Amino acid sequence: MLYYLFEFLEKQYNLTGASLFGFISFRAAMAIITSLAISTIWGKRIILYLQKKQMGETIRDLGLEGQVEKAGTPTMGGVIIILATLIPVLLFARLDNIYVLLLIVTTLWMGAIGFLDDYLKMKQNNKEGLAGKFKIVGQVGLGVIIGATMFFHPDITVQEEIINPRHSQEAITQNSAKEFRKEEKLLTTTIPFTKDNEFDYSKIVSWLGEDYVKYAWLIFIPIVIFIVTAVSNGANLTDGIDGLAAGSSAIIVLTLGIFAWVSGNIIFSDYLNVMYIPRTGEMVIYITAFVGALVGFLWYNTYPAQVFMGDTGSLTIGGIIAVIAISIRKELMIPLLCGIFFMETLSVMLQVSYFKYTKKKTGEGKRIFLMSPLHHHYQKKGIHESKIVTRFWIVGILLAIITIVTLKVR
Repeated sequence: MLYYLFEFLEKQYNLTGASLFGFISFRAAMAIITSLAISTIWGKRIILYLQKKQMGETIRDLGLEGQVEKAGTPTMGGVIIILATLIPVLLFARLDNIYVLLLIVTTLWMGAIGFLDDYLKMKQNNKEGLAGKFKIVGQVGLGVIIGATMFFHPDITVQEEIINPRHSQEAITQNSAKEFRKEEKLLTTTIPFTKDNEFDYSKIVSWLGEDYVKYAWLIFIPIVIFIVTAVSNGANLTDGIDGLAAGSSAIIVLTLGIFAWVSGNIIFSDYLNVMYIPRTGEMVIYITAFVGALVGFLWYNTYPAQVFMGDTGSLTIGGIIAVIAISIRKELMIPLLCGIFFMETLSVMLQVSYFKYTKKKTGEGKRIFLMSPLHHHYQKKGIHESKIVTRFWIVGILLAIITIVTLKVR
């Protein structure tokens, strides 16, 4: 909203300094400062409110060190992340940008699903919360919205040819942008570590004939649904010990922010020879607000946690990461960049599959890990959870660096 206010003041009254709001870098800085302030200052008040409403976590005794002491810790702290993200976005982002709108919808949609799940656990004394099938329906519904918008919306394009990259993206106005671009409606994505690192999803259905592009949504939307569901569930499984999900997510989102900045800037994308995606630069405002919210939430979520994010936070985080990656055409890098989520999910799948297989074969189920998800395996080995979290963060930073390197390593 402030963007439009200062744009009006600059045009009508030539107000000194109002032009700053035209720069993504300035608004991104303001967004992260505001989100940090909201999450740290107001976060404590929200925690006290959750305590007052007796929104404490019910802990199952799984034989993990320090687990019993966590009983009664307020959950649903994901509300802090959501508010600390959306308020700066509403203040500093351009709300007519389709990518920003998609991220707002994702935040509210997944936040609502997670909130309902947490509420049922707390107030209805139902440890299972929202039935798994309803969660899946919600995730699939969001995937359909994102996939259909990406396919059909006219503002979601890529640029195959940079006609005149002399001006920075921030210097190009909405009206003059067409002079610098040749935009096309393509379902192109990025394949890491390959020389010709772009792939068009529509090629998968090329066997349908000359008009195959019109039917590409048949393959694209299911792919988006799978990515949204997989990443949101991966984030949910990672949220098992203090600070792990929030810290790992901050690293991932910050990396995606670098990609969004580069992909949305006509100069940087040309210099690095990466896909230029018009209008994605505005996502940096949302991403910085989100990073600030995650870091601010860590103030209260690091060991010993004063609040848990609950499904309200973890499902929302996963959904946002998936949508950002899809929007900037970097979704095929998710297994690498979100390696922590991937390892946690894979450990559960391997554990369950091997247990069922051995029980069927021998009558007694066996396990690969002492306990899954993976972070619990290390807890069972006697490693303190703060050390596990720190080491996982280090792995996450390493994976982020490797992901960034893919900009030039082909």
